[in-house]
This record gives sequence, structure tokens and C-alpha cells, in this order.
Amino acid sequence: MTMNTEVILTCAVTGAGDTADKHPNMPITPEQIADAAIEAGQAGAAVAHIHVRDPETGKGGRDRDCFRKAIELIRASNTDIVLNLTTGMGGDFTPSDEDPSVPTPESDFVSPEERVAHVEELRPEICTLDCGSMNFGGDGVTMNTPKHLARMAELVRDVGTKPEIEVFDLGQIWLAKQLIADGHIDSPPLFQLCMGIPWGAEGDPRAMALMRDSLPPDAMWAGFGISRMQMPMVAQAMILGGHCRVGLEDNLYLERGKFASNGELVEKAKHIIEQLGGRTVSADEARSKLGLGNH
Repeated sequence: MTMNTEVILTCAVTGAGDTADKHPNMPITPEQIADAAIEAGQAGAAVAHIHVRDPETGKGGRDRDCFRKAIELIRASNTDIVLNLTTGMGGDFTPSDEDPSVPTPESDFVSPEERVAHVEELRPEICTLDCGSMNFGGDGVTMNTPKHLARMAELVRDVGTKPEIEVFDLGQIWLAKQLIADGHIDSPPLFQLCMGIPWGAEGDPRAMALMRDSLPPDAMWAGFGISRMQMPMVAQAMILGGHCRVGLEDNLYLERGKFASNGELVEKAKHIIEQLGGRTVSADEARSKLGLGNH
């Protein structure tokens, strides 16, 4: 596989991590999240990956009204950016110390139908599908059973949304290939290699190359790293033939000790891509490359 010189750049503008009090301008409200996506598009991102947060607490959430408000504002702005909504929320379980069969109040585990309800309503061009379970940092687990994933994939396909298969280790790629073989996900599939998230694949070139080599032959893919590995993984993904992702979901800093904005992270990634001899493509070019509307 040769280096990719026509790069789809995604910006993950806020995420759901416990970062609201760790960055002075973390997008929290629907208005702030919409502004962040618009800023990313103006800076050169072709895709905005969107979570929502509780406007009062800043905690990650899945409130449909928040999704609706943010998406309506982005669409009303006439900013040409592909919308990629998360479906990752609703799969979290942390056992209580007193009775491990009872979840703590922080747990949030719901049905596949509830997890994709906002996708069915808002019909973005892309939504994520976290293809496996893992110890996702902290003391809890993220649970995505094969049956739940198959149901979620079918529901989003029915409304014309393409799943971006997020994979955090090799076993999740294996499961994704089985879902494709069983007809739950259409080919060619779209993968996102998520590097450096505890306790998945480490954020290093060796691990990313191994995951890329495990993808289906016809797969389209992107990759990202978190924290200080965000920009090195931009270069690595491009060199390995993939697309790239940056944003405040994955990294808070432009450089050591200097907080970033989403637009600044996009501009820095764009500069890296151009210095390596490539370019970032437009939203329309991304739609053509990904076959959006044709699956």
C-alpha cells in the first residue's frame, strides 16, 4: 500500500471524556459544539465527528435534543462538512463495589435502538460503530456485544448512514470482518484505527501498521493517536495509506503547555500533510471517496 496524498481530515471536536474542566474552551453546549465543527470545516477538515455533552455539567451524554440543536446549527450555517455522529454512548458499565451485578450511577448501558435513535432522526452521512468491548481506562468496561452491533449496523444502514467502524485492537477488527461477512455491514467498509487509548492498541507505528495489515482488502480507513501522539499519528496514517483525524476529543494541546482550538489542530495537521507532499480534500471529495449516498 502506497502513501496517501489525498487525505480526508476529520476533526473530533469535543468527545465525551472527563476533559471539560481540563481545557478553558472545551465545547460543551450545542452552540459551542456547532461553532467548533464550523471552525474545523473552515480550517480544512472535511468531516466533523460529534459527541454532545450535558450543558450544565460538561459530562459526555447522548441527549437527542442536544444532538438536534448542534446539527441544525451546523446545517443552517451552510458549512460544507460531512457530519459523523457518535453512537458510542450507552455502552458503559461500571460494577458497584457492594454488588458487582449492580451498575454504579455513572454506568450507562442501553439498547441498540436507543443508542442510534439520534442517527435515525438526524440521518448524518456517517456514524461511528465501536466494534468490540474493552477495558476503556478507568474501572469500567465498554460493552458492545456482537448481537447489539449487528442490530445497530442494520438500523443505521436502513436510514442511509455509513458506519465508521472504530477499532481499538486487533480482536475488534476480527469481529468487524465477521459482521461484514454476515451481511450486517456493506462493503467497502470504513474503519477508524483508534491508537493509544487505554487499554487497547498502543499508539505507535508498529501497532498501527499491524492493524492496517489486518483490515479487509477493500477497506477505506483512517487513524488517530491521542495526547502527544496525535500529530505523529497524522503522519503515520498518511504514510501507511490512510486518512487522518485530530481534534480536542483526542488532544488538548497545540504544543507543550499551550491549549489548542479545534481549528488550530486542523491547521497543524494540514501543514504536516502538505509537508509530506499531500493535500487535504474537500467535503465533496470526501463524499466521493467514501461513496456516501451510494451504499
